[in-house]
Amino acid sequence: MSEKIFSKFIKSQTTAYAVATFFGFSIGLFVAAVFFPPRVERIEIVKSEPIQALVSPPGIKVPINPSVTYTPVLVNDLPGWAEDDISSALPALKNACVAFNGKSDAAPVGPGGLGGLVENWRAPCAAIERIDSEDDETVRATLDEFFIPYKVSSVKKPEGKFTGYYEASLRGSMKRTDVFSVPLYALPKDLIELDKRAFGLPSDLPAVIGQVESGQLIPYDARRSIEQNNGFKDRADVLVWVDDPVDAHLLHIQGSGRVKMPDGTEKRIGYAGNNGRGFRGIGGILLRAGVIGRGQGSMPSVADWLRENPQQARQFMEDNPRFIFFRWIEGPGPIGALGVPLEPRRSLAVDPRYIPYGAPLWLDVNDADGEPLDGLVVALDTGSAIRGAVRGDFFWGSGEAAFYKAGRMNSPGSYYLFLPRSVSQPSQIEEKSL
Repeated sequence: MSEKIFSKFIKSQTTAYAVATFFGFSIGLFVAAVFFPPRVERIEIVKSEPIQALVSPPGIKVPINPSVTYTPVLVNDLPGWAEDDISSALPALKNACVAFNGKSDAAPVGPGGLGGLVENWRAPCAAIERIDSEDDETVRATLDEFFIPYKVSSVKKPEGKFTGYYEASLRGSMKRTDVFSVPLYALPKDLIELDKRAFGLPSDLPAVIGQVESGQLIPYDARRSIEQNNGFKDRADVLVWVDDPVDAHLLHIQGSGRVKMPDGTEKRIGYAGNNGRGFRGIGGILLRAGVIGRGQGSMPSVADWLRENPQQARQFMEDNPRFIFFRWIEGPGPIGALGVPLEPRRSLAVDPRYIPYGAPLWLDVNDADGEPLDGLVVALDTGSAIRGAVRGDFFWGSGEAAFYKAGRMNSPGSYYLFLPRSVSQPSQIEEKSL
């Protein structure tokens, strides 16, 4: 295939199938690629007028049928701006700045430079890092001085969906026993992810994860194949054996947890990678199977059903083809997608196609009990089910109370994205299918 056709394919960024076809990795690579939905196209950034105007500057280029908008607002118009215990978000803000400090000035922040360049975050981060008190007014004044909040809206759904997650708790042993018989695996030795940089491909193309068989890159084993393969431990080291398959499955969904050992010590475990397969939530699986009804899909209810029906539970849990691999976490945690620790009630998992990692966000949402969560959080994480322009997963922390709060949360709401004043106002963009 000619370079001209290759260029056309790459510029269109349609799907990973085009990339797979060009390189001729085989029909197997195509199968792998279909497990990954297309990512958002490049977001166009244009210079805007000062925030005082609160209007889009002339000349913004708007794509055909734009459906996601970023509208500037004043901080005093944010719901609960004056009431939030905002200084408790300082650790999350400072964790994000640690991540920015490790990047070069010219590195783009977010898709297509939505959040500008890292150099745009230097002054705001320096001001944030100087705050060493619990003075809410100092934090509010710093945010107002260095940032502009933008209301993120989707024409398709004026309000987005907000769920919750937590750090799972498990009981485990370094040795397999009759009690501790469920393995948690490290990254397999034969798992391969296509290095897009080595092929000169755009970084925002979907990932391709698989294994080599007979000289061809094919999809990696799905969950059912891994869990039914007693010999899989020859391909991946077992980090720890746990005593409850339901707890293990919940850990696969949450991505991080604490494992209590027989001697009473705890070890923190976190996400290391996945098998590249699509994700299916266990609640939706049970609902489609007709074994639970609508309104019964909260995580506490689902976990209870799985434990009460162990024979059926294994089959339904294996219907989620995505499988997670883990690593031990030393020091503070859990660790989010930005590579820094998450802070309970101040960290949000987002869709990075629309929200830059490390950016502050102002929530306008209630929890499952109707209590407002209006306040400042930071985009520090993501998840396979977090897809959409207005979509968030609120991190509740660890323990039973966090599990109860997170597992029942499924709330409509919205948020506002804070960007440095030196960053151009984002233009409208086209929302991609989920």
